[in-house]
Amino acid sequence: MADLIKASDAKVRLKKVPEWELEKKHIERTFEFDDFADAIDFVNAIAEVAEDEEHHPDIDIRYNKVRLVLSTHSKGGLTELDFALAERIDTLAE
Repeated sequence: MADLIKASDAKVRLKKVPEWELEKKHIERTFEFDDFADAIDFVNAIAEVAEDEEHHPDIDIRYNKVRLVLSTHSKGGLTELDFALAERIDTLAE
């Protein structure tokens, strides 16, 4: 299992995923799409990646906006798993 990342290391790691925001124990990002169907397609693509990684984001869908929160709940904070998944999610949005 991955180890917790220190806050200073998380800030450095965040440079690879600059559109994500660092909170105390998680990173988050909101994506906006043209409509609800596009947002749901994106969520479905995330679901496949999350299953592949065996690491799942918290997902909030509001019509055309998808807010994702990544944290390793079993560790109580951020691990390398969160940043790796953020990178993969970013490639889906491109």
